[in-house]
Amino acid sequence: MVEVIPVQTKAELERFIRVPMRLMADDPKYVAPLMFERREALSPKTNPFFQHADYQFFLARRDGQDVGRISAQIDHLAKFDPEVPTGLFGMIAAEDDAEVFAALFAAAEGWLRARDRKKVLGPFNLSISEEVGLLIDGFDSPPMIMMPHDPRWTARRVEEQGYVKAKDVYAYINEDGFRFSDHVERRLARGLPEGVTIRHAEMKHLDREVKILADIVNDAWSDNWGGLSLTEAETKHLGESLGLILIPEWVWFYEIDGEPAAFIILLPDLNDAIRDLKGKILPFGWAKMLWRLKTQKIHRGRVPLMGLKKKFTRDRRGMLAPFVLVDAIRSRAVPRGMQEAEYSWILEDNMAMRHILEGLNARIYKTYRVYGKDL
Repeated sequence: MVEVIPVQTKAELERFIRVPMRLMADDPKYVAPLMFERREALSPKTNPFFQHADYQFFLARRDGQDVGRISAQIDHLAKFDPEVPTGLFGMIAAEDDAEVFAALFAAAEGWLRARDRKKVLGPFNLSISEEVGLLIDGFDSPPMIMMPHDPRWTARRVEEQGYVKAKDVYAYINEDGFRFSDHVERRLARGLPEGVTIRHAEMKHLDREVKILADIVNDAWSDNWGGLSLTEAETKHLGESLGLILIPEWVWFYEIDGEPAAFIILLPDLNDAIRDLKGKILPFGWAKMLWRLKTQKIHRGRVPLMGLKKKFTRDRRGMLAPFVLVDAIRSRAVPRGMQEAEYSWILEDNMAMRHILEGLNARIYKTYRVYGKDL
């Protein structure tokens, strides 16, 4: 028999975090997350997501062993179908067993039905601004910072529970030192248009920089599927979270006539620095990670956020912004050893961004699927 229990104690949360570590221990591409980071991400005391969400974590047990986990949550700021109250599932990880998956989804769906949800989407770990989708293609390479990695069997087991594709999201990759198409290179060689300036972030004014970034995100993404938006608390938390690993020369702002119009962030792939730590930061893991980030060549990075204010999307200067910004991070990252940069995630129907990335010679190398089901 499979027993599913709601997570209620610190000890149960610790077990919840560790489930995928056991399931994927033999997967050479899996990178165990840092335990302290997961504890903070899943705690209402430290993650401001919980200020606008209801949630419940569940653990599945059989014969005294944890065999799976799932979360159910309602994000009151998410913008899906306004006519259909929608709940989310996430954090799905379980043994390759239909009975375990059935028990987990029964618990999550029951919790959402009790709160009058008519539809469920997922996985979201935990919101649309965090880890989105289930890996369905691209198992042959390790995940980059803040990206999920799932066992190959998970998608099939989720579909057995009646879930169907709602939307695919892609991870694109630039390889071989950011070589762009000839057309883009020629345009960049002509220099910046009149009225345009670019600058990298100033760490001594990090609060100001993060506020500018959040204002652009909330404008640029407001009409997107799911409606990503950052609250004031989430903006503050973002700055605190990025402070240790942010490289100022890898964060650029694009200004049009003196107004911040666009930005880009390239993060060093923390997973490369923690791969051998197995989730542990003590006694010396923290020092190892920081030393590696500060002194070693950084071969991989991820662009988790890039945005352009809507008022500039039809301005020829605004249309040039993504290319100029990627070129700016290229000029600073390649000398540090950067060979690969991931852009993720990209909605399958965001054709404007997909065309931009193709002009940058980026290609799709991982696909994640968001599933949906009527309740």
